[in-house]
Amino acid sequence: MSGQQRVLAIHDISGFGRCSLTVALPVLSAAGIECTVLPTAVLSTHTGGFTGYTFRDLSADILPIADHWKSLDLHFDAIYTGYLGSFEQIALIEAVLEELAGPDTLIVVDPVMGDKGKLYAGFPHDFPSGMANLCRRADVIVPNLTEAALMLNRPWTEDLAAIDVDNLLHDLSEQLAVARVVLTGVSQASGQLGASTYDAATDAASWYGSERIGGMYHGTGDVFSSVLVAGLVTGLSLAAASRVAVDFTVRALRRSFDNRTDPRFGVAFEYFLADLPTLLKSAQ
Repeated sequence: MSGQQRVLAIHDISGFGRCSLTVALPVLSAAGIECTVLPTAVLSTHTGGFTGYTFRDLSADILPIADHWKSLDLHFDAIYTGYLGSFEQIALIEAVLEELAGPDTLIVVDPVMGDKGKLYAGFPHDFPSGMANLCRRADVIVPNLTEAALMLNRPWTEDLAAIDVDNLLHDLSEQLAVARVVLTGVSQASGQLGASTYDAATDAASWYGSERIGGMYHGTGDVFSSVLVAGLVTGLSLAAASRVAVDFTVRALRRSFDNRTDPRFGVAFEYFLADLPTLLKSAQ
C-alpha cells in the first residue's frame, strides 16, 4: 500500500466567508489527503463585499516556515497556491517552490486576482504580470476568464459566446509555458457553465459544464480548484478531475441558492464532503 499523499496549500485564511484555506483544508482532507497549510495572511472575513475586516500580513513568516520544513526533509506530492496579496508574496512563493518542490511535486497555481473583467480591490494594475511569472513555474494553472485575459494582456468580454476558448487555452499554455491549463467560467452550451481543459503533452482539449446557477458566490473558485487538486493528486486525468470539480461545485452552489445563502458567505460545500471520495473513485 502506498503512503498517504501530502499537499501544501498556500493561501490566506479568512475566519469567516468560506474561501482560501477554510475551503482547501477540509476538501483535501475529505479526499484522504494530508493537507499542510502555509497561511499568507489572516483576515476576519474575506474582502469581497465586506467592510471593516481585519488583516494581518504574514509575509515575514513564510520563508522561516519553509526553512523549518526543509530541515525536516518533508516531501510534498503537490503544492497548491491561491490568493496572494502582493508582489512581495509572489516572490516569496517562488522561493518556497525552489526550496520545497521536488522533481515529482505537482505545482498548481490558481492565479486568484480578479473577476468580471476587473482586478480585485487592492491589486496594482501590473499585478497580472507578476502572477503570470508565478504561473510559468506551474504544472497546472486554473485561471478564470478574467484572469486569463489579464495575464495575456487581452480585452475582456462579458459575451461568453464570443470567446475563442481553444485559442485562449493554447495561448495560456504557450505564452506561460504551462503544460496543463484549466479555464473556469466557460460556457459552451445554453444555460450551462463549466470549465475547459488543455493538455499540451497530448494536444487534448475538453469542456464540461453543468447547470448555470444565478448569483456570484465568493469562494466558488476555491472549491473548484481544491477538488481539482484532490483529483489530480489521487490519479485522475486533467479532464476527469475537472469534471468532478464542476459537479461538486455545482452541488454546493445549488444547495446555497436553494437555502438563499448570502453570496458573501460562500457556498455550502460542507454538505457534500462525505461524498467526495466516492465521486473521485467513480471518475477513475
